[in-house]
Amino acid sequence: MLAGMSEDSQQAASRPRTLMGGFLMGFANLVPGISGGTMILAVGLYDRFIQAVSDVSRLRFTRSSLVFLAWIGLGAIVAVGSLSGILVDLVVEHRWVMYSLFLGMTLGGAPELAQQAKPFKGPVLVAALAGFAAMAAFAYFLTGTQLPASPMVLVFVGALAASSMILPGISGSYLLLIFGLYETVIGSLRPEALREDFMGTAWIIAPVGIGAVLGIALLSNVLRLFLDRKPQVSHGMLLGLLVGSILGLWPFQNPVHPELARKEVRKATVMVLADGEAQDIRDKYGSDFTDVRLDELRTRYVGKTPGDLKRMGNELERFEPGLLQILKAIGLFALGVWITRLVGRKG
Repeated sequence: MLAGMSEDSQQAASRPRTLMGGFLMGFANLVPGISGGTMILAVGLYDRFIQAVSDVSRLRFTRSSLVFLAWIGLGAIVAVGSLSGILVDLVVEHRWVMYSLFLGMTLGGAPELAQQAKPFKGPVLVAALAGFAAMAAFAYFLTGTQLPASPMVLVFVGALAASSMILPGISGSYLLLIFGLYETVIGSLRPEALREDFMGTAWIIAPVGIGAVLGIALLSNVLRLFLDRKPQVSHGMLLGLLVGSILGLWPFQNPVHPELARKEVRKATVMVLADGEAQDIRDKYGSDFTDVRLDELRTRYVGKTPGDLKRMGNELERFEPGLLQILKAIGLFALGVWITRLVGRKG
């Protein structure tokens, strides 16, 4: 506790930092493969965040926890509401720019976390290596798994997806994607899906929601227990997860199917493969979808399911950058580090 300051004064002083932490959390959740928990960790708010979520999950509604989560939530809502459209376009059109920035923003929190984990020996080192190995396994071995959309599976996947709010390095949307349930779950949230088949979508949303609540409640309390009892080992594990989370952020890569990286093209393709009317597609997704273009999409992607198209839209291939592009990426990386370090120092 800061000397000479009351608890209310400290909370007021830290609100800009908390608001910015929530903003970065929402910002991160808009980018494929990035976890909001990673940014909360990077700006030095992770322990407080876990404590607050744990308190609320146990129905301990303290004023400090509720105020903290309210400021985090407000920042996240502002980020999602103001940046969702432009950020998605930037990731699709200028992936190397955004990923260079996010590499820096992610690793900018590593020094403080390493300080909390010192000394690096014995169990702390093992925990850090285990965290890094877990993220490496997640990045390279789980892709392509297909799970059935049964209620128990949806509860399980909902719990895992909710971990993106709690566990650094884990992206909830990416988990849904690698388990082949992205379109099933996210598609059920569309207003038209709810209108057309309310009961069918409810049988998807309800298990996922139950899993998310259970996952957040369980994981926050487990993490709080470890942070309280084994703080150095826990921070070592978190450091490994944080550093390992950058494995999927190599900036110099482009979509294999750039047109499918755009949501409206994927949706139009789904409609044309389902023999939808051309005019209906144009009314919904724009006049660019001429009869000729729709025929090309039908021929190119015949036999593909919505899930196949989503996975194809997320496939990436590496390219060789030029010297100027490398220098720009280094500059963006440094900017990301500076942003995180700046936010981390406030409060």
